[in-house]
Order: sequence, then structure tokens, then C-alpha cells
Amino acid sequence: MGVEETREHKYTNRLINETSPYLLQHAHNPVDWYPWGEEALQKARAENKPILLSIGYSACHWCHVMERESFENEEIARIMNENFVNIKVDREERPDLDSIYMDAVHAMTGHGGWPMTVFLTPDGEPFYGGTYYPPTPRHGLPGFPQVLEGVAQAYRERADEVAQVARRLVEHLQATQQLQAGVGPLNDELLEMAYRQLRGNYDPVHGGFGVAPKFPQPMTLEFLLQYGHRTQNPIALKMVEQTLTHMARGGIYDQIGGGFHRYSVDAQWLVPHFEKMLYDNALLARLYLHAYQALNQPIYRRIAEETLDYVRREMMDEAGGFYSAQDADSEGEEGKFFVWTPAEIREVLGDSDAEIILEFYGVTDQGNFEGKNILHRPRDADVVAYRHRISEDELAEIVARSRQKLFEARSQRVPPATDTKVLTSWSGLMITAFAEAGRVLGRDDYRQVAVGAAEFLLSALWQDGRLLHTYRAGQARQPGFLEDYAFLIDALLALYETTFEPRWLQTAVRLADQMIDLFWDDENGGFFTTGSDQEKLVARPKDLIESAIPSGNAVAAHALQRLAILTAQPDYQRRAVDILRLVRDVVEQYPSAMGHMLIALDFYLSRPPEIAIVGEAGAADTRALLETVNGRYLPNKVVALRTPDAGDEIEMLIPLLEGKTMLGGQATAYVCQNYACRQPVTTPEELAEQLA
Repeated sequence: MGVEETREHKYTNRLINETSPYLLQHAHNPVDWYPWGEEALQKARAENKPILLSIGYSACHWCHVMERESFENEEIARIMNENFVNIKVDREERPDLDSIYMDAVHAMTGHGGWPMTVFLTPDGEPFYGGTYYPPTPRHGLPGFPQVLEGVAQAYRERADEVAQVARRLVEHLQATQQLQAGVGPLNDELLEMAYRQLRGNYDPVHGGFGVAPKFPQPMTLEFLLQYGHRTQNPIALKMVEQTLTHMARGGIYDQIGGGFHRYSVDAQWLVPHFEKMLYDNALLARLYLHAYQALNQPIYRRIAEETLDYVRREMMDEAGGFYSAQDADSEGEEGKFFVWTPAEIREVLGDSDAEIILEFYGVTDQGNFEGKNILHRPRDADVVAYRHRISEDELAEIVARSRQKLFEARSQRVPPATDTKVLTSWSGLMITAFAEAGRVLGRDDYRQVAVGAAEFLLSALWQDGRLLHTYRAGQARQPGFLEDYAFLIDALLALYETTFEPRWLQTAVRLADQMIDLFWDDENGGFFTTGSDQEKLVARPKDLIESAIPSGNAVAAHALQRLAILTAQPDYQRRAVDILRLVRDVVEQYPSAMGHMLIALDFYLSRPPEIAIVGEAGAADTRALLETVNGRYLPNKVVALRTPDAGDEIEMLIPLLEGKTMLGGQATAYVCQNYACRQPVTTPEELAEQLA
């Protein structure tokens, strides 16, 4: 940090040396913030001070509010500095700390959220906590200064009571990690029960689940798509179709720039919480891609492509990594970048096109968000075309050129801030989406994005044989967590099935073996969140329940089954089944929190088609067979390819390819189950018949 920069700010704390944009936002608070680490913990022990742990993330609206109200307030900062060792954590950098202390806050208060405010003993044991606190009492919440002084007084004067509370909480946190395997069977009845529970919570009017606020829940919808397709259940498929269509037409989707906002504050998907997260857009792009395959609706392809194009345009590092998030706020106002008045639209488009676009996107003088308008699609295109006496083709042309003009005009506004850190786990989700879209849609540009991002992660975030979690400003930090390994393994499998380059599968195997070595629980089964080589915390969490992203154990269970088929390694399959048995009773009771685990269970209960193709890479007949496979919705398939000149090495890596040859010099497909293969075929028609 230069001298001039120092002079610009009255205060500078230790967060100035961090790379996280969220932590850097707090580097000039009057609060004497520390990052999580031995320096802060040692200070707390040496001075016998409690720790104030504040956890948030850069796109969190209420995190920004609490900073403005409290952490920039010199008097509140004085109370904090005098009585506590203050630690600020970016939850996206430290999902382990976030998981442990969020469980503690849930246990203490019955709810959680961000910003999270937790008070710890010098040994890191929680004894009091909550979420957002206002600077003065309001809406039934105590003022933050009252909380600070009350906690500080309790720690000084009632130390035995504080220690007892902390001990009970730690025992609770440790007990929650001791889940035992369920005794019931793993069978189709579990999937049927999950479907019935989800159907009972379904919103038949607007799609989605429950009432406001409403989250997209892509993993749950992926399960319903798979379940409906496999069982030919029209209601399950209708639930997916209705939800995806309503979301695509709602304000939760950025109608001008593409991509999804975090969630909807209402039941009809109109008013979003405006931040855009990388993981949401990865999971939803993939879901819309699969729905396009399964339901053959062109709108789903358009949404998938627009979402991926948004990510490529606004969420990519020049080196190939993916940024993690974009803020909800710009110029201090939530949603300001995204909303419009009728006058603004007329000024950009002119009166003729504007009148059509105002109706098409539901724009009114009254507005639907603080006097302005979130663009959405309240009417079908044919209705708008009829009312304006134009054809649907003419309407489509007007919408296309108007969207481009509005996008260009919006680009002149002050945009929301972008959190430019790269996370291995979330990037893995996005690599999978780009790889699959490249394969399914025949988009080589998407394939190139996936390859470039994977190469970036494996060069910048795999150091000294250990995967790391986060990267920014040329620095990779923090040993990788289970989610980093599992999500990247899954991405590399997707890349292998898109490119058929053995290097991706070889790397997936190396990472899977290391994942088992570092994270596997030999006593109870399943994977811990943190590796055996990582910092010892008050509890060692185990990532089993979904949040906004799939659980690390669910993705691992799914990926290990696919790896087991490709490599014929039974240990991968055994561990995957151990995970499924471990969570069996949780799946039965809480299916809405186990969407990706249900997908892994569906894979286990199905008979996945094992498709081996032998042919010249890039040859027309090979491409024709691959297009036959990729054009179908086959969520549980495993595909491998060998070229005629491939040696024994490929058979050692992928035993499924052993002994497979071309027939009559033509590209040949073998469709197998449990390594028992049907008659090899050479035409797309014959292959389609076997896959039907």
C-alpha cells in the first residue's frame, strides 16, 4: 500500500492485506478488524477477550447496510475495539467457518442469515449470536451497541455461565456431525416419496415451491425432471415446465442482459433480490439446457444460451477463471442498474417501438418497484402481436433490436460491483455448464470456455499437489474444501465427455483419490468438509444438506459412481453407496434439501447406459453417432470414445473400451449396461433405437 493511499483514509486495518473484495471493503472501517487466523486468536487468548466474528459476502445487501450503520460509526467501533477482538470473514472464502457458526446461530436463535454476528470465547467456542443488528433498537431488534455492551459485561462478570453455554453449543455442533447410516433400503420408494413431498409443497399457480420469498431450487427441479422422464410422470414434468417458464418470464431473470438474480421476494418471480451469483447461473443454465433436451421447448435453449453469454461477457477473468458474484446495489440503491421508467424506454427506442416494448415487458407509469419498472413478460407474444396488429415474426424482430438498444443504453449506467475472486468450487459448476452446453448445442465456443477455465484452475489453483479454494489478484489461497474437489471432478468428467481427451479423466482420477485421502470419514462414512491437513476448528463439519449449491457429498456420490463405471474401480462405487446409506433417512424426511443427493440416488437405482464409441475423432461418422447421443436427454449415461490407433493405455484408463473396434472401417457404437453390451451398431438410426 502506497503512502498516498494511506493519506486518503483516516483508518486502515489488517484487512488491507487480504485479496477478498468483501474483506477489502472493510479495510478502512474504524473497527480494528483482523482476518481469521492465528494472530487474532492468539491476541484473544493473550488478552482474555471475547471474539466478535462477523461473516458476510460482497453481494449481501444487509451486509452493506450493517457496515454503513455500525462498522463505519466511530462510537460503535470504539466499543468493539475496547471489548473484543474483531474478526471479519468472507463466507465464500471460508465455507467451513460459515457452516460451523451458522449451525451455532441456528441452535441459539432458530434462524440464520447474513450478516452473521457471533461472539466466541478466545478458543473459538460460540456463546451468543445473531444476524443483522441495527445501530438503535427497532422492529423488535436490540441496538448493536446494547448487544456489544451486554455481551462484554456477561463475559467479564459471568464467565462460568458463558463457558457452560459455549461448552453445550460445541457439544451440539460436534454431535450433528456424527450421523449414522440409515437402516432402511435404498429403493425407488425413496424417489417416489420425495416426489410426493415436493408435489405437496408446489405452487400450482406460479411454479416453484412454497410462498414468498421464492428461490429457484435448481437441484430439486433437476431431480423432478429426471424422475418425471424416467417414470413418465406428466405431473412431475409439468412442475418443471411451469416453474422454468414462469422464471424465464419473470423479473428474477434479467430480460435485457441475461442471467438470473438470486431469488424473488414475491411468489410470482417478479421482484428479485438483485445480486447475481455465479453458482445460480451455472446451475440454472444447466437446468434449462436439460429441460430443452427433455421437453423440446426453444425458450429453454434461449435462456441457457443467454445466461452463459452473460457469464462469458461479465463474469470472466482474462486468464479464464469465473468471477463469483455481482452486487444488488449500484450508486447506493438496490436494483437501480436494472429498472426503467416509460420515459427512459421511449427516449432509447422512439415512440413506435417503445409502445410495443412497454406492453411486452409490462412497463407502466406506476411501476412495480419503487416507482420504476422491473422488466418481465406478463403476456404471451401472440397476444401482444395481436393487440398491435403485427405478426409474431415482426414482434420478434422489434424485441430483438429493442433489447440490444436497451442493453447498450443500460451499459452507460454505473454497474453493480463485481466480486472478482475466483472460487474453485463455483467455477467447477460453471465449467460443467459450459462443457455440457458445448456438447449438446454444438457450440465450440462454449467448449473452448470450459477448457480454458479448467486449464486456469489446474494451473493457478493446484499447487504442490494440493487443490486451493480461492484466487484473486494473482494469489491463490486457502486449501481446498470438499466442494472444490467434488465440483471440479464433476466438471472434468463433463469435459472428458465433451472433448474425449484422456487428460481430463486422468486428472479427475487423481483428484478423486486425493479427495478420499483428505476428506473421507473412516468411522461413519461420507466426506468431511475440511481436509485432514487443514486447521482444526471447534467441530469438523460434514457437508450433507444442500444450501444454494449442491452438497459436496452429493456431488461426490454422483461423480464417484460415474468414475467407477469409466475406470472399473469398485472402491469408488462402494464409497458412493456409503454416502447414500449415510443420508438415507435425511433424504426420506427432507427431500427438498437433498435435490442433488436424489439425483445421485436415481443414478444408483437406474441402469446407466454405458456408451462406448470407436471412431476417428472429428470424422463425420463419429460426429453423427455422438450427435445421436448428445441430442437425447439421457441424464444417467456414461460415454467414452477411443480412436482406432489408441493403444493399451486408453484401455487401462477406461476398461469399458477394452476390445472395442470399428466394424467395416466405420465409426461404431456399443451400448452396454453393467459391462454387458448389445450388438455394435454403425448408423445413427440403429444407435437411436438402442437408446430409446
